[in-house]
Amino acid sequence: QAQVVESGGGLVQPGGSLRLSCSASGSRFSVYDMGWYRQAPGRELVASIWGAGRKEYGDFVKGRFTISRDNAKNTAYLQMNSLQPEDTAVYYCFRRYGSVVSWGQGTQVTVSA
Repeated sequence: QAQVVESGGGLVQPGGSLRLSCSASGSRFSVYDMGWYRQAPGRELVASIWGAGRKEYGDFVKGRFTISRDNAKNTAYLQMNSLQPEDTAVYYCFRRYGSVVSWGQGTQVTVSA
């Protein structure tokens, strides 16, 4: 069973920034697709980065977030800038290898004054 562990959520004021981290087990991290969905209340893709480096973002991101990965550390990152109250949600990291998807425990992001 793959382990996906995320961290970095919290409370931030509107216009602020947060960086989420997600580490995943496995000996082939460099080929895994990594990313985040968020839930509040529906689920939507925030960002993903393929093993080959291709990146995708949800339409609502509009240049505010950047996803990256450090294969040497088995970790993906989501830098979130210009956060707004509508970004408040539980963010779930995933690791995808072929048709197998493993999920992190979720981290709460709250944007509020």
